[in-house]
Amino acid sequence: MSRSIEMLALFFLCGLIIAAGNTVGYKAAFADSLAGVLIIAAIASAGFLIAKLPGFKKLPMIFWVSVVAIFVSTPLFPWASELLAATKNIRFLAVCTPILAYAGLAVGKDLEMFKKISWRIVPVALAVFAGTFLFATLIAQATLRWEGVIP
Repeated sequence: MSRSIEMLALFFLCGLIIAAGNTVGYKAAFADSLAGVLIIAAIASAGFLIAKLPGFKKLPMIFWVSVVAIFVSTPLFPWASELLAATKNIRFLAVCTPILAYAGLAVGKDLEMFKKISWRIVPVALAVFAGTFLFATLIAQATLRWEGVIP
C-alpha cells in the first residue's frame, strides 16, 4: 500500500513541476496551469488505481490511464468541456520536462547494465528510431492524403 501512496504523491509532485514549467516557459498563469495539471494527475491516479484492482492487473497501467483520459474527454462525460478547457493550456513540452528528467535518472541508475550492452545498443537504437520515423511518416502521409489536406 505504501508503494501506491508513493506513486500517487509522485504524480502530484510531477504536477507541480509541470505547472511551474508551464508558467515559466509558456507564460501561463500558475493557477490555471496548476488546475489543468491537477486534472491530468487525477486522471493518471485513477488509471493507476484501476490497474491495481484485482482482475484489472493483466493490462498495463498506461492502458487504464488512456481509457480514463479518453472517457473524461468525450461528450459522454458530464464535465468534459470544463476539463478540456482547464487542460488546453498545458503545453506538451512542459509535461515532457519532468518525465525526461526522471528517465535520465533511471538510466543513470542502470549504468552498469548499459556498460554490459556496450556498442550493441547503438544499431538497435538507430533501427528503432528509423523505423519509428519512417512508419510515422507513412501513416501521416496516408492520413493527410486521405483527408485531402495534401494532394
